[in-house]
Amino acid sequence: MKAYLHKITWLTIFSIAMGFMETAVVIYMRKLYYPGGFSFPLIPIDMNIALIEFLREAATIIMLAGIGILAGRTSAQKFAFFIYCFAIWDLFYYVFLKLFINWPASFFTWDILFLIPVPWLGPVLAPCIISITMILLAFTIIYFDIKDCNTSLIQKEWLLFITGCLIVLFSFMQNYCGYIVAEPNSNNILTLSGSGSLFTNICKYVPTTYNWGAFIIGEFIILCSLFLFAIRMKKLNDSIK
Repeated sequence: MKAYLHKITWLTIFSIAMGFMETAVVIYMRKLYYPGGFSFPLIPIDMNIALIEFLREAATIIMLAGIGILAGRTSAQKFAFFIYCFAIWDLFYYVFLKLFINWPASFFTWDILFLIPVPWLGPVLAPCIISITMILLAFTIIYFDIKDCNTSLIQKEWLLFITGCLIVLFSFMQNYCGYIVAEPNSNNILTLSGSGSLFTNICKYVPTTYNWGAFIIGEFIILCSLFLFAIRMKKLNDSIK
């Protein structure tokens, strides 16, 4: 138990530090491209800078996955530590943005969440809810792992979890893809396809409506996966006693 607490403490510190680094980069980018404050529509970004930003986001995911893989002993532990670090990183990214530049104005402020493979758009509340869900799942795995249960997710749980995640991702990507498909002058959906600057195709778009219905359905399915996993673990733990 003490070893677990020590490991989680350092994973938390690492993830908070990464959240600060993410915040610092975004503040620099906003000072450069949005000196009057970040808002939609998005300003086109030079493709060389865009490529670096793509690679930086990919490197961030690799680092978070890497620390989970290094810290975990089993596949379930590695997965739990990865999603825990990802969630802490994401939450503290917004905490530091609020502390340093007083942004976002509210949980319903729109943000560009990710760029790979297309821009993800949504109110800040949505990724915060997902991050809290990831922490719940991570601690559920860790709790039963401490009790020597086999915490590997079974096929049904994985299917529900992945399905829920895909629906949530759809809710984030729907606005961009829908706008590009409907825009007659746009011929590239992938953000790094073609030539020119990043966000050129969407530089007139101001999001107004988020698909909360899809998000809620996806979140519900993820929670169902978590619930089924927790029930199965409890029965397994009871049988071990």
